[in-house]
Amino acid sequence: MRRRDFLSGLGSAAASWPFAARAQQQRLPVVGYLSFTSPDERPTLIAAFRQGLGEAGFVVGQNVAIEYRSADGNYGRLPVLAAELAKIPVAVIAATGGEASGRAAKAATSQIPIVFTSGSDAVKGGLVASLNRPGGNVTGVSLLSHELDSKRLQLLQELVPRASTVGVLLNTNSPGPNLPEMKAAADSNGQRLIILDAQTDADLEATFASLPSRAVDALLVTTNPFFEGRRDHIVALAMRATARASPNPTVRLAYMSAGFSRARSLPICR
Repeated sequence: MRRRDFLSGLGSAAASWPFAARAQQQRLPVVGYLSFTSPDERPTLIAAFRQGLGEAGFVVGQNVAIEYRSADGNYGRLPVLAAELAKIPVAVIAATGGEASGRAAKAATSQIPIVFTSGSDAVKGGLVASLNRPGGNVTGVSLLSHELDSKRLQLLQELVPRASTVGVLLNTNSPGPNLPEMKAAADSNGQRLIILDAQTDADLEATFASLPSRAVDALLVTTNPFFEGRRDHIVALAMRATARASPNPTVRLAYMSAGFSRARSLPICR
């Protein structure tokens, strides 16, 4: 994630904070932090957010306060949480953890500045009118991570050239990859895709338990805030599924994780 771009947008929004509020130590301007994932799942992001505010001259407890609202992995809670922040009211809303947070914040207020981060196309998702002129009270960083999933499929083939069956882990509860484009890329590589939908922790357990019977050679984890907060758990599940499939240590699975700023592969199954 390009933290500098995100904080630049947040700083621009801060310029609209009432001067009187900034001058009164008793009533600090409040930043509303709206997130799909729990802060406990991704503490480094919270630390980076506070550090970025500090670099911009805003020190929590001195000249700014933060109201945290987390959906704890439940998309249905985001509209209620966004409405709570708008009711306070906060001076600006930082909507993190994907497009759903930005949409919820936008639906909650047309007056409070909103700065979002999204892995999908913010224009197609209806967050902004255009990338160069977002318009309204919403701006942010559109990472277009989903546009790279076909490229990640190609990288996965280079890592595991003999992988003929590739599992694609996605969450249909939120914007995801361009599946027709991915299927076209798989066809050109001579690969078969198996779509694996996981929206909850129970879904993850069931999905990975089914991998041996589906003869999946490699796994592509698409960009999604739900998966981002569970990287280590997903790796552990994949290793467990591989051990069940074969005790042969030469049999390994290539696991590729798509994230905001990194993709990694771990030799944990064929």
